[in-house]
Amino acid sequence: MSAPITVTDATFDELVLKSETPVLVDFWADWCGPCKMIAPVLDAIAAEQDGKIVIAKMDYDQNPLTPNRFGVLGLPTLLLFKGGEVAEQIVGAKPKRALLKVLEPHLA
Repeated sequence: MSAPITVTDATFDELVLKSETPVLVDFWADWCGPCKMIAPVLDAIAAEQDGKIVIAKMDYDQNPLTPNRFGVLGLPTLLLFKGGEVAEQIVGAKPKRALLKVLEPHLA
C-alpha cells in the first residue's frame, strides 16, 4: 500500500520530473478547505493505484518556486506529470470518480 509523498522546491525535479511513473502533484495549503476535502480521496487513489501512479503533495506556502513555475494560482490544483511534462491539470476539489476518469488514460 502506497501513501502520498511530500515534495518541495528542492526535490521536485528529482521526484516528479524524472519519475518513470506518472506523478499527480497536489498543490495544497493548511488554510484551504477544499484541499482538506480532497486529501482522503488522494490517499485512497495512492493506495489503490500503487505502482501505476505516484501521488505527491506540495505545500503551496512553503514552496513558492514550483507553483509559480507551473502557473498554479488557485488551490487545490492537481497537475499530472508524465515524462517530465504536464499531461493534465485539475483545479478544485473533485470526487474520486471524476479524478479517476481524468487519470486512468495515463496510468502505467
